[in-house]
Amino acid sequence: MDFKNKNDDGILEKLVHINRITKVVKGGRRFGFSALVVVGNQAGKIGIAHAKAKQVPDAIKKANETARRDLIHIPLREGRTIHHDVYGKDGAGKIVLRSAPKGTGIIAGGPVRAVCEVLGIKDIVAKSMGTSNPHNMIRATMKALSKQNSPKHIATIRNKKISDVIEKRG
Repeated sequence: MDFKNKNDDGILEKLVHINRITKVVKGGRRFGFSALVVVGNQAGKIGIAHAKAKQVPDAIKKANETARRDLIHIPLREGRTIHHDVYGKDGAGKIVLRSAPKGTGIIAGGPVRAVCEVLGIKDIVAKSMGTSNPHNMIRATMKALSKQNSPKHIATIRNKKISDVIEKRG
């Protein structure tokens, strides 16, 4: 599923997964649909949501509105990658996210790729292990991303300058 939509407010909406739910009743079967959506401004803000409705467009619309309400900020290094390697786990979904040098691109599968695209990450290497369930993969990715610390955050915790925290390269 790859449904993209960029609104006039600069928020990119991506449909990750649609599931059909069947309820057997006296007269036959009733179908419902659930949609898993990620939204982001491609500059470090992201929201995820899951919604159900009788029709697919309604489920997508409900999920988009819910995701837009709960946007969280994720710090990015140079606006293109994460600060350091992180690991996240949710249910059976395990994920390893590794920062990558400029020009690498997004090396990630399915739902993790959608999260990286709407977040604005341009260079990352991701490996998902355990389950291929998109719900658990996305939640594990969000846990991993929220675990990372920016040098600015670490500097404030330690009462130091950012330059003291960042290791010297070369």
